[in-house]
Amino acid sequence: MVKGTAVRNIALLPLFGLLVALAGNAQETATDWHEYIDASAATLQPQVIEWRRHFHANPELSNREFETAETLAEFLRSLDMQVTTGVAHTGVVGVLEGGRPGPVVGLRADMDALPVPARAGLPFSPDVTGEYLGEEVPVSHACGHDSHMAMLMGVARMLADRRDQLPGTVKFIFQPAEEGTPPGEEGGAEMMVAAGVLTDPDVDVVFGQHIWAPAPAGQIGFRAAGTMAASDQFNITVHGKQTHGSTPWTGVDPITTAAQIVLGLNTIVSRQTELTKAAAVISVGRVRAGVRNNIIPEEAELIGTIRTLDADMQDKIHADIRRTAEHIAKSQGAEVSVDIQRGYPVTYNDPELTAAMAPSLERVAGDQAIRIDALTAAEDFSFFQREVPGVFIFLGAAPEGMALEEVAPHHTPDFQINESAMQTGVRALATLTLDYMLDHAPD
Repeated sequence: MVKGTAVRNIALLPLFGLLVALAGNAQETATDWHEYIDASAATLQPQVIEWRRHFHANPELSNREFETAETLAEFLRSLDMQVTTGVAHTGVVGVLEGGRPGPVVGLRADMDALPVPARAGLPFSPDVTGEYLGEEVPVSHACGHDSHMAMLMGVARMLADRRDQLPGTVKFIFQPAEEGTPPGEEGGAEMMVAAGVLTDPDVDVVFGQHIWAPAPAGQIGFRAAGTMAASDQFNITVHGKQTHGSTPWTGVDPITTAAQIVLGLNTIVSRQTELTKAAAVISVGRVRAGVRNNIIPEEAELIGTIRTLDADMQDKIHADIRRTAEHIAKSQGAEVSVDIQRGYPVTYNDPELTAAMAPSLERVAGDQAIRIDALTAAEDFSFFQREVPGVFIFLGAAPEGMALEEVAPHHTPDFQINESAMQTGVRALATLTLDYMLDHAPD
């Protein structure tokens, strides 16, 4: 029996040697790709900066990204990709098929700008206006979407130049209207998903990133599970009885009732929500009522936002808002209408995929790849993640020489970024793509 075992072990030696050799070749392939990505990102950085500055100087509002889309489509065609335009109005999708079999990876960048003036005074700052809610408004890339497009273009150029060795397929998804569509219009990630952007070929995983001005340049922040909040809107209309301001007892005051509802809404989060489980926010952003100082009006309206990081908590808070508004109104002799509109779902990083890709992010950013707390901002990248596993990361880009507490927030006129961070962003998306492909490509 001992001799037989020895014979079998000897017979397995050639196979064992082959497996060791294959493992070595795989390691060499990964190392070769990483070196290529790092070198290419450095070489492409001036071009990425130029692309970003072009988009920054030529911003377009949500669902109006016509020239932006044309620029992107022309670029992707120059790389000999299969290109689809007009997806969800102005979206552009490029498909890069590698020379080796492997998974399909989706990479997404958003395209739209905001109705915000540019006050940073950069040489390439925009002088552009657009129409928003029927008014002419200044337009700027006050959230960094210009850099998102430029970084994804860098990844596209890099991988297209080596497509013969690429172990899989990449879908480059340039998405319009992340900031929300104009009233009465559809768009954004939800519409892209409905249009089949994640099919034909079917996407296995999707990666995205957001530049983040309040964090150190080159830092990568990420977390598993709920990363950014679901964003919902509520409209509460209080129906009272109009009367003269001198005799409030002859009517039902909707303003006083609305004020009590605002206070009641604040107790939902502070006293009725399990905040050790996940964060939540209820904010009233608009109060509208009345026309004169001496008339108690017939109605008062409250408009606000709900941010949640847990689906069950989201449902509970919706029910709590309805109950609170209805009972307070009833106590005052008023009636109330409550309308809650669901917006973006929770941006949910698949825990298993996040754990698998963490070493890739650490390879790119070293000890600057950090786990972060969840944010109560929202992102419609979440619609892609509802269909396939995804990971969404944050790329620090604080302007050089500026303390973090002095950095202008996103969505403000003084917003600006440190363009050096984009090299890290290109490396991050490319490394996530290649590492996933190499781990899931057939033997």
